[in-house]
Amino acid sequence: MSSHGERSPEANLSLLDATMIGMGAMIGAGIFVLTGLAAEIAGPAAIVVFALNGVVTAFTGLSYAELAASIPKSGGGYAFVREVFDDLPSFLMGWMLWFAYMIAGALYALGFAPNFVELLHVYGLTPAPGEIGAIALPAVPASVPPSVLLAFVAVFGLVALNAVSTAASGSVETIFTATKVSILVIFVAFGAASPMFSDAEFQPLFTNGAYAVLPAMGLTFIAFEGYDLITTVTEEVKNPRENIPKAIFVSLAATVVVYLAVVGVAVGTLGAEGLAAAGEAGIAQAATEFMPTGIPIIMNGGAIIVFGAVFSTLTALNAVVIASSRVAFSMGREGQLLPSFGQIHHRFGTPFVAILASAVVMLGSVVLPTASAGNMSSLFFLLSFIVVNGSVIKLRRERPNMRRPYEMPYYPIPAVLGIVLNLVLTGVLVVYLVQTDLLALGLSAAWMVLGVGAYYGLRQYRARGESSEGSAGGARRDEEPSSGAETLEAEDD
Repeated sequence: MSSHGERSPEANLSLLDATMIGMGAMIGAGIFVLTGLAAEIAGPAAIVVFALNGVVTAFTGLSYAELAASIPKSGGGYAFVREVFDDLPSFLMGWMLWFAYMIAGALYALGFAPNFVELLHVYGLTPAPGEIGAIALPAVPASVPPSVLLAFVAVFGLVALNAVSTAASGSVETIFTATKVSILVIFVAFGAASPMFSDAEFQPLFTNGAYAVLPAMGLTFIAFEGYDLITTVTEEVKNPRENIPKAIFVSLAATVVVYLAVVGVAVGTLGAEGLAAAGEAGIAQAATEFMPTGIPIIMNGGAIIVFGAVFSTLTALNAVVIASSRVAFSMGREGQLLPSFGQIHHRFGTPFVAILASAVVMLGSVVLPTASAGNMSSLFFLLSFIVVNGSVIKLRRERPNMRRPYEMPYYPIPAVLGIVLNLVLTGVLVVYLVQTDLLALGLSAAWMVLGVGAYYGLRQYRARGESSEGSAGGARRDEEPSSGAETLEAEDD
């Protein structure tokens, strides 16, 4: 163990931990709040919407699996693009991905707060969420809404956990994800057995026309963003060349099954119109309708869904705290952020500075409107997925003999389809943002401009450092490859 923070992360995470990181992010708040929106746009075909989103996700998932097996380095999509593209494109990829995870963290923290207050209210511990006033801050003449304070506490708590132990944060993710999946299984079991459930609710399937499926896909695609988080902790997973592709496929398959079962039960019991009318509370409304009441501890169906929502937002938040810090760590190690970002804490064995930096941006983003945070996160994820699919094609052409423990079937069809379909969804989302959320578009553009400025500023910083040291080296990978890159080169035939 080095005292200078130059060692690599330890491989503490099992296949189960890696799988739960992906599922923890995908089965997040989206399954509770987006189902009603999909039903409003597409009617009973909401179930088709989530099925097709799963198919689109699977194409990019194949690219992630091949790249993760070939390039076993932490950083996710950034690490892959860094291996394939030049300095500036790879920096922008990391810059986008880092921001997407941090903004998603703010989104999940904001989603956690009202659900937690509602859970306390269900058990009579607090007044109703709308009846709680602002909380005065000690020592300063100011007060904050309880939701913002809870969001800060959630981020601080999980950041502290991640800062001191990767193994502990992985275990927490596994426990929380298993809990919320169990809650959803109970929901599906009661709904499928309920007399309320009727196949007639799916007839006709396309009540709003088949085209309505497309915009509904664009607005709910964020629900399936999360499997890529697994690749951000590649170096912390045991036997990553085999376990990362397995974790991607298992988490994707399990998540799609859970989504289809939950949406199917919700539409089959409440009907598409009832689900749409309930909006973000659609799943809770369905549970209240068909689940028994007066159950000890659980009390009623609505309470158990609120309980599940609390766990879902916490697991999603924990997953993006892990992912955002690993992207920043990888960029720091590659010399594309300050060197301190790429160092491992000598005592805790975690990327301490990268975690703290990610937390600062995450906390600052808590003041954003929830919808804008979600829209920005979706936009940057879609753009990064396009680049990742392109990386597979470029790497195959330039390094055909590279060691690839996993190769996608029917190459290059899945990668090409991944590019085309993600481009279509990006176009749909941009049109939607122009019409409804210029704040998200403006902030997204501002982050990219800031990134370009940071890139050239860091180049000058490195140049001055190299000049003062009289060294011909540098931080650029092609001038001074990291140990991971050297290993990969050595493995090429």
